[in-house]
Amino acid sequence: MTSPQDRAADAFARELARWRVERGMSKKQLAGEMGFDPSYVSHVEGRRHRPTEDFARRAEAVLQAEGEIWLRYTEYEEARRAPRTGPANPAPVVEQWLPPGTGLVVENEMAELSFADGWYHCQVRRDLYNAGPEPVTRYPMRISVDLFPGNAERSNQYYREHPLTWEEIKLVGLYGDEPGEPMGLRPIWDRDSFKEVWLLFENDQGRFPLYRGQRATITYRYQVGADKWGQYFQRAVRIPTRRLSVRLDFPRAREPVVWGVQTSLTAESDLRTPVDRAESGERAIFSWATEHPPMHTRYRLEWRFRAPGVPGQRGPAGAESMSGEPSAAGPLSAGERMAAAGIVQRGDDRLRQPARPFRLPADEARAREIVARLRAALDRVGELHSFGKGMGLAAPQLGLGWAAAIVRPPDEDESEAVVLLNPRVVGAASETDEQYEGCLSFFDVRGLVSRPLRLLVEHESYGGARIITAFERGMARLVGHEIDHLEGRLYTDRMAPGTALVPLEEYGDVGRPWRY
Repeated sequence: MTSPQDRAADAFARELARWRVERGMSKKQLAGEMGFDPSYVSHVEGRRHRPTEDFARRAEAVLQAEGEIWLRYTEYEEARRAPRTGPANPAPVVEQWLPPGTGLVVENEMAELSFADGWYHCQVRRDLYNAGPEPVTRYPMRISVDLFPGNAERSNQYYREHPLTWEEIKLVGLYGDEPGEPMGLRPIWDRDSFKEVWLLFENDQGRFPLYRGQRATITYRYQVGADKWGQYFQRAVRIPTRRLSVRLDFPRAREPVVWGVQTSLTAESDLRTPVDRAESGERAIFSWATEHPPMHTRYRLEWRFRAPGVPGQRGPAGAESMSGEPSAAGPLSAGERMAAAGIVQRGDDRLRQPARPFRLPADEARAREIVARLRAALDRVGELHSFGKGMGLAAPQLGLGWAAAIVRPPDEDESEAVVLLNPRVVGAASETDEQYEGCLSFFDVRGLVSRPLRLLVEHESYGGARIITAFERGMARLVGHEIDHLEGRLYTDRMAPGTALVPLEEYGDVGRPWRY
């Protein structure tokens, strides 16, 4: 019968091997990154050597294992040092992993945002635990606003003319449960659209540092007018956090729609769990939470108001701009509405990079995730414009460099969408025609493009089966347009030399099908 120590050592070796394979590293590569001899890594994985603290720390750092390798090591150490267990000596309980050198831990963050009378009101409450040796005397917080995501030049100009001020945000910090002890405020950065502040564990009545092993709650509140806020609320994990929850409180009459994305150092994806909706009187409440969020991950809830605001009321300018209504900075163009919906715009280098093919079926989960994001983006775009010719979207247009695209035929519902994975044209008719095309990545113009009237396209199923599909006329044009995106090409590359783009306001066939 194996001992708890042996079982813990085996668990460590399995976790090490799992993360090494997950990161695509050989034992030799891992050893080189860690500064160990390759035979030592091999011996640890083979259970011939027991792990050391230094080995575990380095493996955790190199493999970025979200604390799992370090947790297995702490369990091994507890088992190695523990006396024989029994009724009088129960086995020790291992604390949740804290990264080596950790000081402050957020045990629970509760972020709330409400909209009323033209103002967004934000409150963030954090339950803190000091796991480090030094007393904590201050805590950083930041306020960042952006009415025009994806359009930095316009945003910078707007906030230069309408800067966010300390007087209007009315920032307050409190230490402890209500009513709480007022906290001092010390600005770190003061920019037109960005404020960063130290919340000080002190005030004019004295100091109240958080010492090792102590817990405390801090709360801060501020407000921002809707003419300066964007249509999103983002939470970033910069300090080890055990639980994060977000609550949005909007007027039900505005018919709010909410979705979310999460971004790490390596990828962006939809939230892993849905945003819940409930109604309370005249309010619509949206809630979302996650346990043990990884460090350096950002969670972003976005929304749109389908109904206009009450006349004379300051409405949420960012959200109204998405639906084409005027904001404090004037109405957004069609292209700017697409940018606000998350579509990468012309001039971005990502539109010129060939997409990376999937390895199917091994990459099935990744492919399904990206297709789900494409569907969600098309849903958002479909709310902004009528597409009488059909519509399509390729992964690079969301900043995702994978060979996936979706095409929806005109007058068909979402279920009729064509999913293209690793597509390539294997045949084309010699007969062509010229039609005006648009693109979500520069939607303010149209261009006359010649394309074959029939295409044969080879693509793959999620399971890796190869499929050849024939597309004709309008669908051939839509599919060809999206395959161009996956090859780093825009429709302007296919226009005849000297052919000018037509501004959207001069194009007379918006919302109408192509003619054949």
